[in-house]
Amino acid sequence: MSFPLLTVTAALPAVGAVATAAVPAAKRTAAKWLALVFSLATLVLAAVVLARFDPDGARYQLTESHAWISDFGVRYELGVDGIGAALMALTALLIPFVIGAGWHDADQVEGEPTHRRWRPTQGFFALILAVEAMVLVSFAATDVFLFYIFFEAMLIPMYFLIGGFGDRAHAAGEEEGAKQRSYAAVKFLLYNLAGGLIMLAAVIGLFVVSSDSLGEGTFSLPELLRARANGDLTMSTSTERLLFLGFFVAFAIKAPLWPLHTWLPNAMGEATAPVAVLITAVVDKVGTFAMLRFCLGLFPNASSWATPVVIGLALVSVLYGALLAVGQRDIKRLVAYASISHFGFIILGVFAMTSQGQSGATLYMVFHGISTAALMLVAGFLISRRGSRLIADYGGVQKVAPVLAGTFLVGGLATLSLPGLAPFVSEFLVLVGTYSRYPVAGIIATAGIILAALYVLVLYQRTMTGPVRKPEIEGMPDLKVRELAVVAPLVALLLFLGVFPKPLSEIVNPAVEHTLSDVQKKDPKPQHPVADHNKWFDYKPAGHGGGDHE
Repeated sequence: MSFPLLTVTAALPAVGAVATAAVPAAKRTAAKWLALVFSLATLVLAAVVLARFDPDGARYQLTESHAWISDFGVRYELGVDGIGAALMALTALLIPFVIGAGWHDADQVEGEPTHRRWRPTQGFFALILAVEAMVLVSFAATDVFLFYIFFEAMLIPMYFLIGGFGDRAHAAGEEEGAKQRSYAAVKFLLYNLAGGLIMLAAVIGLFVVSSDSLGEGTFSLPELLRARANGDLTMSTSTERLLFLGFFVAFAIKAPLWPLHTWLPNAMGEATAPVAVLITAVVDKVGTFAMLRFCLGLFPNASSWATPVVIGLALVSVLYGALLAVGQRDIKRLVAYASISHFGFIILGVFAMTSQGQSGATLYMVFHGISTAALMLVAGFLISRRGSRLIADYGGVQKVAPVLAGTFLVGGLATLSLPGLAPFVSEFLVLVGTYSRYPVAGIIATAGIILAALYVLVLYQRTMTGPVRKPEIEGMPDLKVRELAVVAPLVALLLFLGVFPKPLSEIVNPAVEHTLSDVQKKDPKPQHPVADHNKWFDYKPAGHGGGDHE
């Protein structure tokens, strides 16, 4: 029996969560260091997973399979493809930075009423590690029911992180801030629970369909994909579409996709900056990842049927999120709406059904996670110094804190996908992949780039440039050693992957090819001149002798 690397990688932060929570109340600093050590150890194991993954090997690698609930066909099955391995690495990479950035977020503030001691440091960091463990299992689970359990279970620690450890920089005061945090946490939970209940019905329906077709129900994704490819797993058109919608709605809420997005600005606005990073850079990626793994793999015909509508919704997300980001007065809500726009790009790439689009979407998940973490964490450092999230309360910060302003600028430029920084590569691939099959959609999506430049540069101009307009800014300290240790590696990664994304793209591309094979799609043939006859070959859509073969 081979070493259960995936299980150990996911179990380590779970053990760390229990150990951190068990640290005595008086040993808060020890709890922080313990959580950091467990997160770094998990990062090492995730790096080993990424290093051991062979792009030329089997679709799912490092597999584990054990009987669990045999009567219902549920197994404990894990395995990663290139997409799962990359996102596991992203998750493990970001958690140490989240912990480092939130080092003092659950500490008792001087002058804070004693009844506020419900903010236990141990609980804060234990919840972060618990979320990490559940997300890692979600990226590795190849049993549909196992995935569902952890897809839903991660909502509980996130609820407490949003509602119990919210941002203290609230313009309306502490009492009103507590109400807003409670509202944001409940809204987050209800939206995602509603999606999860719809998905549960679809999971049960999938089991019934597999039982009817195969003689024995199963939740094993590899078995379902094999049966689907061999023609053994069949379902009527209406059944497939209903099951697809059951999965897709849950993933679209998690992602989030317009119009199911409204919980995200509230959650990110009321959470601390590190928890906001955990939401949008880690947890939300489970939704877009699951679209690739489950929606397209299990329901290829329904995915093709829904593609025009999904692309339309993705375009609305791109433009709507960007437009609302332009008009925001709150720094964190601006980043939240920018993330809605970015998730629109990711979903656009997924449903473009081209190798460039899906490779770009996968890289976008990783690079958006890094760039959003860089921008949001620096924004959190800025907000903690001034005690305000309002853009109007800043100005001239670069004169007193040039390093903070510089890292904020790099994070912002990465968010708008400046060439030379990592997100540019992924956004370019998404647009090329979309344009090659849906030219109009590709053209419309480029407007999101223009709007991104507008909201990022206006944000930087209003907060960082010009004279120092507020007395509170004059004595603002620059980034400290701990804060630099959090931000500098993220900036370095943005630069490195911006000029050399090849190692990551080589890992994800085979998984993209498998996904396109599941939906029986091929890249459209480009129009090109033939020198001997001086004329053009026209691309013909599927069913007319060219391009796709479905």
